Amino acid sequence: MGFKAIHELKKAKAEKRCISMVTCYDYTMARLVAQSPVDTILIGDSGGMVAAGYPSTIPVTIEEIIFFAKAVRRGAPDIFTIADLPFLSYHTGIDDAVRNAGRIMKESGVHAVKLEGGEEFAAEIKSLVRASIPVVGHLGFTPQSVNIFGGNKVQGRGEAQAEKMMRDAKAVEAAGACALVLEMVPEVLAGEISVALSIPTIGIGGGRLCDGQVLVISDLLGMNESFNPKFLKKYAGLSSTIIGALGEYDREVKERIFPGEGNIFK
Repeated sequence: MGFKAIHELKKAKAEKRCISMVTCYDYTMARLVAQSPVDTILIGDSGGMVAAGYPSTIPVTIEEIIFFAKAVRRGAPDIFTIADLPFLSYHTGIDDAVRNAGRIMKESGVHAVKLEGGEEFAAEIKSLVRASIPVVGHLGFTPQSVNIFGGNKVQGRGEAQAEKMMRDAKAVEAAGACALVLEMVPEVLAGEISVALSIPTIGIGGGRLCDGQVLVISDLLGMNESFNPKFLKKYAGLSSTIIGALGEYDREVKERIFPGEGNIFK
């Protein structure tokens, strides 16, 4: 029924047991995840796009991450949870990184934070770990750098990029990270990184050789018919189910079928 503590991440890798992670942002979904065998929950800054309709993760604030994280923790209080550090919450120096990560943990009750970037943020990762804040790294396509990349593009293609990503992965581990997300990375490279590290890798578009996988819960449940990236598998088609249910509700209200005899107070 889910991991309870950080050591279970590394234990799963040592036992060669693949880790399941889902990203969600609200109490209702978190409560459902808590009733499933999924190992761990990520509260991503992608909530700005999925839950708030932003065009990217860039506008997401610390306050919004805390709001999402508190809701998830209420719904899944016994599962190991990780919250994203939003754009510019750690980019401006070690003091800001520790202050903002500490605030997120104190106010929301999450167990770890996630930040994007490689060796250029090794000092921040070290300082967070020194402050007793567990850190998950994130390499490959890093959404907060979407304007640098010029769109959602696979990263790590070509020898130079692959070598840089391997250096970054080792630097993130050496700095003290407890796990590493690999997003939109060629499968062979993701596999090589997974073998080179003692900490688990979690893939999203990272192929079959990672130590675990993560998907956004609304994506894997098929709640957005127009969102179909190559790395996504939809395990349900809830958008049509929900729209159909709303249509039936609308019809029954207008035909005065609902509320029925069993829905009224006497």
